[in-house]
Amino acid sequence: MMKINEAVGTYPYSVSFEVFPPKKKENMDSVVSAAKRIAALKPAFMSVTYGAGGGTSDYTIEITKDLQNEMGVPAMAHLSCITSDRETIDRQLTRMKAEGIQNILALRGDIPEGFSPSAINYHHAIELVRKIKEFDPDFCIAGACYPETHPEADSMQEDIRFLKEKVDAGMDFLITQMFFDNPVFYSYMYQLREAGIMVPVHPGIMPIVNKAQVKRTLNLAGCQLPTRFRRILDTFGSSREAMRQAGIAYATDQIIDLFANGFKTVHVYSMNDPGVAEAIMNNLSKIIM
Repeated sequence: MMKINEAVGTYPYSVSFEVFPPKKKENMDSVVSAAKRIAALKPAFMSVTYGAGGGTSDYTIEITKDLQNEMGVPAMAHLSCITSDRETIDRQLTRMKAEGIQNILALRGDIPEGFSPSAINYHHAIELVRKIKEFDPDFCIAGACYPETHPEADSMQEDIRFLKEKVDAGMDFLITQMFFDNPVFYSYMYQLREAGIMVPVHPGIMPIVNKAQVKRTLNLAGCQLPTRFRRILDTFGSSREAMRQAGIAYATDQIIDLFANGFKTVHVYSMNDPGVAEAIMNNLSKIIM
């Protein structure tokens, strides 16, 4: 399997998708089925998230392995470090390498409520990046970035300064947190390049297909909704089918605008919904052919 930073270069334009593993073993079959339906759309790559506290880490590796070995899609396993000791990270990296997983999204992760700071071995993602490079410099490492500033950063300048340290430690590319206003992302890209961050940046897009998603999504991502999208919510949010269609159309419009402005690969947060993934790929069928 190709490393993702090599694979995406083979497409004129492409879309990748994120999926997440189940919290419980009994839901594994339905999640795997959804992930494979998305993989059948032949995205540029897929990423598989890592549950809070590492609780789904075994499922993350299992799904990542199946996507690349059975479905032939380059796949990336998320790995977060804030609740993991050094032995756990070594064990995860050893298993990834044994399973042929070459791509890792290195994250600090969220600090669970009640978690003791004294138990922390890794305080920042930069420490995890250095660990991965020390373990095996051949891994392709991605990182996360925030067009509207990391929620814990004091300023955008501070956030970008720390991001440059992560990139300099050995990241191959970045994937952004979701955003709903493309000009905000373009402004962010200007600031990254001015700061000397030159690795590829894949914009992250979240299709909002029901109004209930909005509050939780904004709280998690720390992003804002532009007036244009708020009007869509106000007009169509009370109808499940209308909001689904409008949300997919809005996400598609964002992606087309990103392509038109020189960004070749867009990462879509699929929420494990093959129907959304399929609709977006169909909307782009003549663009990414």
